[in-house]
Amino acid sequence: MTAESPLRYPNIKIENDTDYLEIKVVKYEPPGFESNQFAQRTSSESLVKNIETPIETVFLPIPENIQDSNSVDWGSNSLNGIAARAIGVAKNAMGEDNAMKAVGELITGTGGLIGGLQKAGVDRPKVQNFFAAKAVGALGFNVDAKSVITRSTGQVLNPNMELLFNNVTLRSFSFDFDLAPRDKNESKTIKKILRLFKKSMNAKKGGKPGIFISSPDVFKLCYKTGGKKHKFLHSFKPMALLNMSVNYTGSGTYATYDDTTPVHMKLSLSFQELNPVYSEDYDTEEGSLGVGY
Repeated sequence: MTAESPLRYPNIKIENDTDYLEIKVVKYEPPGFESNQFAQRTSSESLVKNIETPIETVFLPIPENIQDSNSVDWGSNSLNGIAARAIGVAKNAMGEDNAMKAVGELITGTGGLIGGLQKAGVDRPKVQNFFAAKAVGALGFNVDAKSVITRSTGQVLNPNMELLFNNVTLRSFSFDFDLAPRDKNESKTIKKILRLFKKSMNAKKGGKPGIFISSPDVFKLCYKTGGKKHKFLHSFKPMALLNMSVNYTGSGTYATYDDTTPVHMKLSLSFQELNPVYSEDYDTEEGSLGVGY
């Protein structure tokens, strides 16, 4: 159920003419499975309706340190000429009805590895040394086929090294806030905000504890200015709150008001997005704003 009004610190209406960070607490919705499709639904897609009706909304001042970092995983990969040739021959041999004939063709046939390598000008002894070392290694002896070639010829197999794309990554964001209540109302608001984050980030036991536990709530963040989305700063995908820490002695000294509220606190929040960012995301309505994701 959507809260009647957002929790805001400071208590003044910062959304009227100030830049601020909007944090929506959203009920998590599992993406599920599509049995008749290879492309599966993402968590971000399953949360669209829940984001429109958040559990609670928090307005906090823009943090001092705003930054984003986009990265993808690339890694070096090698494929020597003999292995490349083997792949090509194996693809052709897969069409053979006779498995033994196909294996023989793979190694000794005119279109096989040995025949193909000899046609390419590779000395037969080098090829024999390579496959002999492979055979001995298969018997359990510690023999490296590449080192055998080096020992016998002083050469190494060309690794044909390439940098290849490996995988996408999930972005992380950290925020630090100074909380210094100026009156009793702000003290109550800060307490509600801290309790809200603590409660929302933790798993739920559900109706019958001990059998299953449910996922915590998730969060949708957005930089805003004057009540509208910021026209320059980056956007976020729905995120999980991984870590929250509160320093109740923000000034290095323990001091409280009469109602026991600390006079200065420091709040640190660490989030991680539920789904990776793809190139096509920059063509969406949210991704087209400002610098995008």
